[in-house]
Amino acid sequence: MSSLALTINRRAVDLAAEPRTSLADVVRDHLDLTGTHLGCEHGVCGACTVLIDGVPARSCITFAAACDGAAVTTIEGLDDDEIATELRAAFTREHALQCGYCTPGMLVSARDLVLRLPDADEQAIRVGMSGNLCRCTGYVGIVRAVMSVIASRRTRGILPVAGGGRTTLGPAGSGHGATRADLRVATAPTIAGVVTSAANIAISDFAPAATIEQAFEVQHSPEEVALLFNDVAAVAACLPGVVLTSAADPARIEGEIRVQVGPIAAQFAGVARIERAADGLSGRIIGTGNDRRSRSSTQGEIRYRLMPVGGRRATRVGLTIGYTLTGLLAQVGRSGLVRDLARRLVEQFAANLERKLSGQAVGPAEADQHLNGLALLLGLIRARLPRWLGGTSRD
Repeated sequence: MSSLALTINRRAVDLAAEPRTSLADVVRDHLDLTGTHLGCEHGVCGACTVLIDGVPARSCITFAAACDGAAVTTIEGLDDDEIATELRAAFTREHALQCGYCTPGMLVSARDLVLRLPDADEQAIRVGMSGNLCRCTGYVGIVRAVMSVIASRRTRGILPVAGGGRTTLGPAGSGHGATRADLRVATAPTIAGVVTSAANIAISDFAPAATIEQAFEVQHSPEEVALLFNDVAAVAACLPGVVLTSAADPARIEGEIRVQVGPIAAQFAGVARIERAADGLSGRIIGTGNDRRSRSSTQGEIRYRLMPVGGRRATRVGLTIGYTLTGLLAQVGRSGLVRDLARRLVEQFAANLERKLSGQAVGPAEADQHLNGLALLLGLIRARLPRWLGGTSRD
């Protein structure tokens, strides 16, 4: 068995695999990322195409051991990717898929063409997509879809990236340029050995996989809100599911977030860092945490801005929430559902904050210290049900 350290869809993974194991078998059988499909298993059909250090590659003929230290992106890792989102819409619009088996590999390869081709050249697209075979569509819709996305992006002034981001020659994955030890330091903690003690977790900047914009108002001045935001314990008391274990140093706050989504219960042990502007009216909270039970990890940041309303008698709190969620909970954390749940979570926080600013006690009942995702989900269903029924009813 060989020990491998990979970054899969921005998630650090340590695993053991036989030297002969293909990368496709690792992502499918070891990590349950079954969006990568196996067709010919000879590197011909392209259904297994993934990105290795940003370069499309056949995962069925790539030994996983050869990717040690590399960054691998499967189709699941492109859920919130801007180009992939445009391609999915274009594939739907142009009827570029039927059975869908080849589609994950098609999208990965098409994304590379959109990234690097200077214009919507049909011949160049056909050549570029020739390594991806489809038994259903006849390719016409696929080519049209890719052409339309390239044309749209170039019209919007988005220039091609020379070489599609390639910086080295040689096999995909050969130029990741980091030793295994370097990667373990940069991306710790890893999924294989999920850290349960916040004391062992490092805080580092990251690129969020998804971003949510939220805002609410409280009937107190920006100065009052800023003063409360300086009190870490008071803010934590308003956040559903948050329990602090150490808050003496704003540069390293330790605590837990408890979440339950249906039958899945998680208790994230994590750390956070608070950064504030000199006037206290804006700032950022960045943190990371892990849950041993669900083998899930998360990184998140909240950027806030306090804006006066009604002659400074009230405050509009603008929030930008960025997050990356991996592991079991990520399987139920689809972007649309997460956005609705986040909105309801912010509503709870806003109500608790208003109570706190008004001098009222915020206890476990008000703060809902055990964040029940199922209750939030049922509330979401109740809110959406009239719209769903209205969309299907006939007068």
